[in-house]
Amino acid sequence: MTVTKDTKIFDILQESRETAPFFLEMGMHCLGCPSARNETLGQACAVHGVNADELAEKINNFLKQKA
Repeated sequence: MTVTKDTKIFDILQESRETAPFFLEMGMHCLGCPSARNETLGQACAVHGVNADELAEKINNFLKQKA
């Protein structure tokens, strides 16, 4: 999986639940609610003032290390 700012949070968490801390660190504490899980990475980052491209890169690097 390659994460982009258009990837849904749900899909990222389905790929690896271990990515949850990335979202918690940016202040997204409602990962289990349906609306949050259906947001794209870009949408969530916009709400929380985080650079979506940088976060996508961090998550992609984490997922590559796991592979």
